Amino acid sequence: MSISAFCVHGHFYQPPREDPITGEIPDERGAAPFQNWNQRIHAHCYQPNAELGNFERISFDFGPTLLNWMSGYDPITLAKIVAQERQCYRHHGVGNGMAQPYFHVILPLLPLYDRKVEILWGLRAFEHRFGHRAGGLWLPETAVDEETLRLCTELGVQYTILAPWQAADPNPDVTQPYRWKDHQTDRPLVLFFYHADLSSRVSFDPQATLNAEHFRDFIIEAIARGSGENRLVLVASDGELYGHHQPFRDHFLAHLTEKGNERLQRTFLGLWLKDHPPREEMAIVPATSWSCPHGLGRWSYGCACTPRSDWKALFWQALRHLGEQLDGLFVQVVGRYLTNPWMLVERYIEVLMGRVSLSELFFWLTGETPRARVLCQVDYLLRAQLNKQRMYTSCGWFFDDFDRPEPQINVRYAAQAVWWNGLATGVNLFDETLNALAGVRSNSTDLCAADVFTAHYARAAQAPFPLFERALPFHFANIKPSHS
Repeated sequence: MSISAFCVHGHFYQPPREDPITGEIPDERGAAPFQNWNQRIHAHCYQPNAELGNFERISFDFGPTLLNWMSGYDPITLAKIVAQERQCYRHHGVGNGMAQPYFHVILPLLPLYDRKVEILWGLRAFEHRFGHRAGGLWLPETAVDEETLRLCTELGVQYTILAPWQAADPNPDVTQPYRWKDHQTDRPLVLFFYHADLSSRVSFDPQATLNAEHFRDFIIEAIARGSGENRLVLVASDGELYGHHQPFRDHFLAHLTEKGNERLQRTFLGLWLKDHPPREEMAIVPATSWSCPHGLGRWSYGCACTPRSDWKALFWQALRHLGEQLDGLFVQVVGRYLTNPWMLVERYIEVLMGRVSLSELFFWLTGETPRARVLCQVDYLLRAQLNKQRMYTSCGWFFDDFDRPEPQINVRYAAQAVWWNGLATGVNLFDETLNALAGVRSNSTDLCAADVFTAHYARAAQAPFPLFERALPFHFANIKPSHS
């Protein structure tokens, strides 16, 4: 007996907006009557969808940093989201939630160790929050290459979602899952390709989502065009459109997913895989995404989607060079205690989640109880690494003008990373980074990234320190800045 089913996937994410010094989101223009955009979108989308029970009936991923914010702002709504996913897991033995890398970064643009940290932190954060391991991982912007997929398989990811134009076959049957096989390790990964037309209608055509029953007819038509005995139509979009970008679409989603029928079952990806494993292999088109047809240029050097974005290349080069400098100094210092210093960064997520203290983590990895000065130095270096990861947040390059909140907060994260690194190593990367940012300017207001960087660094110099006193005497005569 053939089975026809559909799955709605929502990618729920907002860029981190917290001031890296205070940890609080400042008041944001345009968010009124709310203080910031997180609060406004929460009221339009996350809260009503949780109240309607939608998070038990769809496939979804949530940005870990967004859930961190929600845990402080509205823990009741967060508890409802978690409870709905856990109910699905208890009932089916697999969950409907997918993990997401800890920060929303374009993975193929980063060094492999940064990618590994992002994926590993995201998987651990999901398990900590939802109480079970994630089967799937959403790749930010669905940006992909083979090295990224290989990392996913190594870290235990079972499946991910891509756009149909990311398949090597220009005409994939999107009603079927495919197996991407890492021929180096022989590990498989399942690829689901979403239905482009239906996903586009949900995202950009408000008329298409006025009536859930009519949209169900669209799904049935799409299934009829597929092949194979069992067919699944996947509709994927930003989750915020269900109530925020499109008002009342939270109710549309509830009506669409509240039940299936004999013609069309409702499912989610992990559940579908239990009974319908892929039968064919599919390669990918590397360096592609779901939101831009120009490869990954939008997030590195600019593209036709964002004209007048010549500042992007300089901005990306400046932050990548800073990242290399920070990494070199981190390895010099932590390499004194660990053969593989990156193990400390990988396990740092345990500290961020509050599962262990930094001194406990240091003891577990080294077998030594750290002295106060050593622990302080390592703490500052890890804070620099955390802000380094945050400064790569993809939203900083998505739009065409530097004079927006997203790229400016990336600059602030970079300045904070430089500050923590200076405290830890005595090596000041301020001047070098400032010079690299001097050419990054807004085309509309002439705002310069160097000025944003300087202003935040000056604030950091006046801020109190959360763990140790500033006056601790460090001696780092043998530490030199690294140069690539």
